[in-house]
Amino acid sequence: MPEVVVRVEDLKKCYGEVHAVDGISLCVSRGEIFGIVGPNGAGKTTTMDCIVSMRKPDSGFISVLGFDPLRQRKALLEKVGIQQQESELPDRMKVWEAIDLFSCFYGNPADTSGILSRLGLSDKKDSHFSALSGGQKKRLFVALSLVGDPEIVFLDELTSGLDPRSRCSMWDLVRALRDDGKTVFLSTHYMDEAEKLCDRVAIIDNGKIVAMDTPESLIRSHAFALSVVMGIPESFNESELESITGVVEVFREGGKTVARVRDSSAVVGIVKLLVDREIELGDFHTEKSTLEDVFLKLTGKEIND
Repeated sequence: MPEVVVRVEDLKKCYGEVHAVDGISLCVSRGEIFGIVGPNGAGKTTTMDCIVSMRKPDSGFISVLGFDPLRQRKALLEKVGIQQQESELPDRMKVWEAIDLFSCFYGNPADTSGILSRLGLSDKKDSHFSALSGGQKKRLFVALSLVGDPEIVFLDELTSGLDPRSRCSMWDLVRALRDDGKTVFLSTHYMDEAEKLCDRVAIIDNGKIVAMDTPESLIRSHAFALSVVMGIPESFNESELESITGVVEVFREGGKTVARVRDSSAVVGIVKLLVDREIELGDFHTEKSTLEDVFLKLTGKEIND
């Protein structure tokens, strides 16, 4: 059995009448990338802040590496690294000064020059914080979270606001951390990010976990295998498609016909029917279901609603 390094049971946190975290339970195994994913305001940051002792929960049980985050906060912070969603440094502080300052907080800090090199900041070590781009600032805060050579790294909305190239660079970094044997606990509102990065994800909405499993299992359990998108004349009787084995539903969207199917074998039946009817296709392609489809199925709303 994998070693559980984070355990949360029935965690609750309210702000007045708002139940920011409403009975969340989860566990994270050593060496995995675990993600909590959901829309902004779902309770992701509050959950993470409670786990790392940045906020005091109203009730519930939390254990991180065997530590009680509130009673053993100092010992815990020696073992974890935290990159928060919103962070700032003095404008005139240089990159190397920030790294040196944070290294003083740990008894056995990591090789700081190696961290800067790994994050592509070696040539920026003499730059002031205010002179860094948004992506460079994000990388600096990740570097600061790694200074103590943590066993678990907590990353809150790591790629929010970054351009596609910077996002991919951050994804590579997260995978490298796992390959180094570290456990990564991240939050994100990007469903594609969670699907590509995480070994397991917890989908959270309105302070509650609505599903938790590997991305592949969640998609297989809660979404259709494929969507077949067809550019066919509106005069075609779409009900004929619904009679094909494996086709679950057929509808029009964006001027095209879409068939939701349970497996790829249904695609063969669709193609055969269209050929038999001599239908001229303007477009024909398949789209794999995603975690965003799972979120829509479970909550009845789009991730950005």
